[in-house]
Amino acid sequence: MIHRENGEIRPLNVVIRPGSPVAQAYHARHAAAAVTSKAVTSAGFRVRPEWDMTDHKGKKIKDLVFVNCFLGGAEAWASSDMKNIDEALSAAMSDSELQSVIAQYYPGQKITSTKLPPHVVADNVTPKFFKNQAEALAEELFLNGVLGKKDPGQSVINLMLPRGIVLVDGFSPGFHPPPGTEEEHGRRKRALIKIDDDAADSTQGLGGYHGSVHVNHNGEDVTVYYAVGVFSEGNNGIAVFDGENGAWQNVVATFYHELNEARTDPDVEDAVRLNDDSKIGWYSDGGNGEIGDLPIKEVESTPNAPLTQVFKVVQLTQGNGTAPIQLMWSNKVHAPAQ
Repeated sequence: MIHRENGEIRPLNVVIRPGSPVAQAYHARHAAAAVTSKAVTSAGFRVRPEWDMTDHKGKKIKDLVFVNCFLGGAEAWASSDMKNIDEALSAAMSDSELQSVIAQYYPGQKITSTKLPPHVVADNVTPKFFKNQAEALAEELFLNGVLGKKDPGQSVINLMLPRGIVLVDGFSPGFHPPPGTEEEHGRRKRALIKIDDDAADSTQGLGGYHGSVHVNHNGEDVTVYYAVGVFSEGNNGIAVFDGENGAWQNVVATFYHELNEARTDPDVEDAVRLNDDSKIGWYSDGGNGEIGDLPIKEVESTPNAPLTQVFKVVQLTQGNGTAPIQLMWSNKVHAPAQ
């Protein structure tokens, strides 16, 4: 069963650096994921069928649409970084070999991924970026037409933070939820990972998260999905890759993680809001995480294992290029796979 505290579900929808203060705070609240297998895959990962993903019958997104939104304006980004991020993420999300891992969770169906033209958001970004700001911006971008005529129910708005901005898994000081949503907001606050009673942030190992916000559009309640991630470098975010291309490669790997989780478990935020585990899609009860979380936990549970075991620059099947990705969990091999 999905982890619960005081009768409320606590699914994981954030990406966390192993061994970080955020990881330690999370594990302090959750039972340790079971380890029983001694067998290993050809890639050197332990075979763990007890960690396999379970379909909780919630929504999934078979035909994914996404748009990369670069926050902070063009002056906050190197044009080459934006180009590399946009192209590499598109290539990774549409590569047939990489997506074959995701396709196993859609038996008998063909999955697709479509990237919309990138969008630069001119407004300044505060030094700390909070969950309510992410939701407000996702709503604003949707209402301003960033998805064009695409179905918001099948789409994810990627909110890409520029260099130096700290992402917080919590709400900004003084934030008040809309009237009538206080109970839901209380559940969401209790579900957050906290360190010394403060919301965890990217200087403590948080890389990004995905979620949703409900928007009144033409008199109808529309669910808008988003992912938000850090420009990981130094002690901010999950800085795995280094060198000249390291920072933008970290961004791609983070959003590869979030997009694949958003398509296999899009309504996790509503599950927390409503305390309703029928909103959960694919989730590992044994491993306590989504499809991208388990490979990171596999590294975390292996002494001295480097994150480069699951964060890799891989050759693409289509074309001659490469892309930085994070391995996802495969139920077929009961381990991380690409």
